[in-house]
Amino acid sequence: MLKALKKIFSKGDGEQPVATPAAPAPAAEKPAQSGEKRPRKPRNPRPEGDSAEKPARGPKSDKPRAERSDKGERGEKRDQAAKAEPAKTEGADKPREPRADRPRRERKPRPPVVDNWKLEDFVVEPAEGKTRFHDFNLDPRLMHAIHDLGFPYCTPIQAQVLGFTLRGQDAIGRAQTGTGKTAAFLISIITQLLQTPPPKERYMGEPRALIIAPTRELVVQIANDALGLAKYTGLNVMSFVGGMDFDKQLKTLESRFCDILVATPGRLLDFNQRGEVHLDMVEVMVLDEADRMLDMGFIPQVRQIIRQTPYKGERQTLLFSATFTDDVMNLAKQWTVDPAIVEIEPENVASDTVEQHVYAVAGSDKYKLLYNLIAQNDWTRVMVFANRKDEVRRIEERLTKDGISAAQMSGDVPQHKRIKVLEGFREGKIRVLVATDVAGRGIHVDGISHVINFTLPEDPDDYVHRIGRTGRAGSTGTSISFAGEDDAFALPPIEELLGRKINCEMPPTELLKPVPRKH
Repeated sequence: MLKALKKIFSKGDGEQPVATPAAPAPAAEKPAQSGEKRPRKPRNPRPEGDSAEKPARGPKSDKPRAERSDKGERGEKRDQAAKAEPAKTEGADKPREPRADRPRRERKPRPPVVDNWKLEDFVVEPAEGKTRFHDFNLDPRLMHAIHDLGFPYCTPIQAQVLGFTLRGQDAIGRAQTGTGKTAAFLISIITQLLQTPPPKERYMGEPRALIIAPTRELVVQIANDALGLAKYTGLNVMSFVGGMDFDKQLKTLESRFCDILVATPGRLLDFNQRGEVHLDMVEVMVLDEADRMLDMGFIPQVRQIIRQTPYKGERQTLLFSATFTDDVMNLAKQWTVDPAIVEIEPENVASDTVEQHVYAVAGSDKYKLLYNLIAQNDWTRVMVFANRKDEVRRIEERLTKDGISAAQMSGDVPQHKRIKVLEGFREGKIRVLVATDVAGRGIHVDGISHVINFTLPEDPDDYVHRIGRTGRAGSTGTSISFAGEDDAFALPPIEELLGRKINCEMPPTELLKPVPRKH
C-alpha cells in the first residue's frame, strides 16, 4: 500500500492547510440544622495507604448490601485487618490512624419519591444472546429512567460489568467510549445508593459516590448521564471542573446534599484541601479513562484524593481504561480488592459499527476534499480530527470562511467557550467540530454520522478513539481518513491493530474540484 501511495504522491507535492446543567431539586430529607455545613477540623491524610497490601477480601455475598448485617462484609474484614499490623507502604512515613473513634452513623431510610410508573409498562422480550436490564432486578425507579432513555438490552460491557458490580465486587473494565461503560458504572452506583440508606446525620459537601474523570467535557457528559438515570430517585448529582466559576460551584455544593459527585482531579482536590468537600463517606469510587489520567500526569493528584477516601476494603472501586498497560494494572492492584476483569476488544468496537474508508490524497488537495465532502452531503454532525492545534485552527477558520458552520476544540479554547461549542454541536447549530485528540476524546455527542481524519494519528489507539465518536452504543457510522505523503506511514499499524485491511482508494474527481470563493 505504501508503494502505491508513493506512486500517487510523486505526481505532485504541496503543503496541506492546515456545561453541567443544575441538578433538579430532590425530594429528599433536610439537614438537621438548615444550611449546616460540616465543621472544619484538622485532617491527617493517610500516606499511600491504598498501595499497601491489605488482608484479602473474601467472596462477596449474593445479597444486596441493604440486606447484610450492620457492619457488612467489608466492615468485618476491616475489623480483622485492624487486629493485624499493617504492611509497610513505599513512600509512607506511617500508617493512617485507625478509624475506631469514628463509628458509622445511624442511618434512616430516605423518603420515597412518588412515581406512578410500573415495571409492567416496560416490556422487553427475552432474546437469545442479549441481556435485559430486567434480568438484574433493578430498582423500579432506575428502570423507569432506563425505559425513558430507550435502553431495552444491555451492551456487552454493561452485561458483563453489572453481573459483578451489583454484588458489590470491585471491577476493572477495558472498553472504548461508545460501548455503554458510563451507564454500567452509573447503574451500579445508583443501585448501591438506593439499597443503602443515607446517614442520619449528614453534612453538605460529603458525597456518597465519587467519579473522577480526566477532562472537563467528560465530567459534564457523565454528570448529564447521571442526571438522566437518577431523575426518579431523589439522588443529587453534582459536578466540579476547572475553568468555571469557583464560587458558583461552591454555592451549588452548599445548597443541598451531594449523593454523586463527578469531578476532574484538580478541581476536586482544590475543594477538598479548602475543607469544602470531605471524602470519608464515599461508598463507591469510579476512575474513568485511567490510562488517559496517566498520560495527562494526573495520577499524583488522584493519589492525594484517594487517600481521603475510606480504605479500599471499605469502599467499592471501579476502574475503566481503554488500554491495560502495566502502569494501569499496577494502579488497579493498589486501589481495588479482588476485582473482576472485563475486556471489550477495541477492534470489535471499531469494526462492527463503523464503516471505514481511506482516501489517498496529496497534502495540497486535502482541504478541497474535506470541503467538497461536507458541502456535497447532507451530514448534520461531522467531527474532523487533526494532529496539531495549529492545523485545527486553520481548518476551522477556512471552513467558516467558506460558508460552513464550524467550531474548534483544542487546548487553546477556554472552558466557558468549550461548553458553549459542545451545546451548539449537540443542538445542530454547529455542523462541523474540528478537534485534536486530547480535546476530542472527552466528547460524547449522539448523532455524529461521520468522522474525518484530516491527518492520520501516529498512535493507532488514537485512531480507534477518533472513529469511536460515531457508531456509538450499537448505532452505525462512517469514518473517512486522508492518507497523505506525510502520514501514510501510520496506516499499517492501524490495520494491524484492527486485524484487517482498510480499503484505500483515490477520491472521485468531483471531490477534488476547487473550493468556490465567497465574495
